Amino acid sequence: MNVLLIGSGGREHALAWKLSASPLLSNLYCAPGNGGIADVAECVPLAVADHTAVMRFCKDNAIDLVVVGPEAPLVAGLVDDLTTSGIKCFGPSQAAAQLEGSKGFTKDLCAEFNIPTAAYGRFTDAASAMAYAAQQKLPIVVKADGLAAGKGVTIAETHAEADAAIEACFEGAFGAAGSEVVIEEFLVGEEASFFALCDGKNALPLVAAQDHKRVGDGDTGPNTGGMGAYSPAAVVTPEMSARIMDEIINPTVAAMQARGIPFKGVLFAGLMITADGPKLIEYNVRFGDPETQVLMLRLKSDLLLALLAATDGVLDTFDLRWYDDAALTVVLAANGYPASPDTGTEINGVEKAAAIDGVEIFHAGTRRDGDRLLATGGRVLNVTAIGKTVAEAQARAYQAAAAIDWPGGFYRKDIGWRAVEREKASQ
Repeated sequence: MNVLLIGSGGREHALAWKLSASPLLSNLYCAPGNGGIADVAECVPLAVADHTAVMRFCKDNAIDLVVVGPEAPLVAGLVDDLTTSGIKCFGPSQAAAQLEGSKGFTKDLCAEFNIPTAAYGRFTDAASAMAYAAQQKLPIVVKADGLAAGKGVTIAETHAEADAAIEACFEGAFGAAGSEVVIEEFLVGEEASFFALCDGKNALPLVAAQDHKRVGDGDTGPNTGGMGAYSPAAVVTPEMSARIMDEIINPTVAAMQARGIPFKGVLFAGLMITADGPKLIEYNVRFGDPETQVLMLRLKSDLLLALLAATDGVLDTFDLRWYDDAALTVVLAANGYPASPDTGTEINGVEKAAAIDGVEIFHAGTRRDGDRLLATGGRVLNVTAIGKTVAEAQARAYQAAAAIDWPGGFYRKDIGWRAVEREKASQ
């Protein structure tokens, strides 16, 4: 099979790495790719926003399956255009991608179909939003309705902070994404990332992971796209996984089917495991980043076969196998991230780090300049390792991170701390 993967981040490198191991694969292309993806796929300089150009490439190269990594092309309707032209594509339609593209859409769906989530209000003007926020218990969560690259969420500790966040949205801080605002109850508990492949009717759970959103050690500083992750997430026990499927994932799949917009692709539920059980924080309609990096290290099954089963609507006949080992990834980010990351700095020692047993280095924001490897983005490398325990995976990942010579970057030193503490307590 010839496969085209859309995207350029660490998630896409991890997907490309796993897809490249499939015996079904003939040729793997990635548009646009990055400096690491080029090791396992042919990177092509396609303008992904130009759907006609993507369709032409698929026809010219006899592409059998397109796998869309990031959310923006999904929300822009790339899957619809490819499917209409007869090209098989893994990912949701534009209408189904509203689950990520509009937080208000998802909240209304949850309310209609009794899917547990935080109490909320939706607003199209600042005055109404502020009046609602003033009546709510603090802290309170203010979200831009649309896609804001992970930066449209504020946890306000005071009403003044809530008002400032509301004003920022309506004054254009997040562009069109902030033209509507969702204000939510603050949920208390432990967060987890839960993934399920969906074929429009059926959902197949993947293993759970836990992300680290804050930029600094001890979960301090501003939120980011994610500074590291590990799997398994101990908070998602087999019993909790069954509840998540029964109370959140399966009702969502049924709700989307009832609305006439069946969901195909991967459903990524950001959850809060509260004292009352799992509650949905938000949905993403694609693989998580950096969670995908740890999931791919733990996946035994052929990823390409799994994506085909979801696309072809036959997940009810399919199963996934996983390694019992734990996996952990540490994000190396450019100095200045997340506000204003430096770019163009040189990175050395990646090959030395990757040579450590049980370690894979996934590139997120890099490019090759001859023999040099240069940083091009905020999150630049994902140093990922596998081990019998989270502590062992953590030790390997940090050994590898320390082997990378990059004065222009930094990383958190405590990824996986919650899981390691649990392991110590159980010994």
